[in-house]
Amino acid sequence: MKSVISDKHFHDEAAAYKWVEARVWPEGPICPHCGGVDRISPMKGKSTRVGVYKCYQCRKPFTVKVGTIFESSHVPLRHWLQAIFLLSSSKKGISSNQLARTLGCTLKTAWFISHRVREAMKGTNLSPLGGEGKIIESDEAYWGGKDVDTDPKMKARRRGKPGPGGKARIMTLVERGGHARSIKMNDLTNESMRRVLLENADRKSRLMTDEGTSPSTGLLFASHETVKHGAKEYARGDVTTNTVEGFFSVFKRGMRGTYQHCAEKHLQRYLYEFDFRYNNRIALGVNDVTRAENALKGVVGKRLTYRTVNQRD
Repeated sequence: MKSVISDKHFHDEAAAYKWVEARVWPEGPICPHCGGVDRISPMKGKSTRVGVYKCYQCRKPFTVKVGTIFESSHVPLRHWLQAIFLLSSSKKGISSNQLARTLGCTLKTAWFISHRVREAMKGTNLSPLGGEGKIIESDEAYWGGKDVDTDPKMKARRRGKPGPGGKARIMTLVERGGHARSIKMNDLTNESMRRVLLENADRKSRLMTDEGTSPSTGLLFASHETVKHGAKEYARGDVTTNTVEGFFSVFKRGMRGTYQHCAEKHLQRYLYEFDFRYNNRIALGVNDVTRAENALKGVVGKRLTYRTVNQRD
């Protein structure tokens, strides 16, 4: 059986460019400068870099990397494809240290690559989850550690805010048998939770939560059924939040075991990563190779610089 990582585009730069071009430009090259599709030709000079085209409408050269997460990167494109595959196929993620050792680059470069790939994994289809006859499970979680409390800057930002130990707040909606969507929350009040549900879930859905969701919010959906975790009730027929809790289980195991620490300002990108793998899982007919290709589809128009990746939300 042939190994997936023996494919040519993981080891040859010219093949890597051709592989990406076939997926980013399925109908042929498009100039990222003027949007033209006619009068574009590959440059073939002896000193020309791999994958360079010239648009004879605006007379500017370009590659498939322009306007994507790869732009202005000195990392070989074949290494980018290796990183995308590793992040896509590792159920609980891959640490920057491990990625740096695998790619043979610095830790800083591996960390930056990881964040750019997570940005590519950000969902673009934000239509409401669920629908008539479908079930939406919703739950909340907290993420963080004691280091949040010991950092004076973080402590000052958290002063007066609710939440155990000053941890970051997360709300996740899962369509049973379908997709998940996770949002980093500033607070978990009834008002903010209601807003997220109305923006991300179809009102024709059956809503299932624990006792933490306001009954008045549930009235906005086809039905609202709860399990009482405080009374050690975890399932009542098909009424359960075990699916969304399973999502949180994988998320927390990955964050604790693989990533170990995550600054709050980066948390949403890690949520994109775990959402993406869940939404492209084997149970939905998506294998590792297809999942990596789906991640590649999100690289266009998501330029991320080192300065912006470190900005606070």
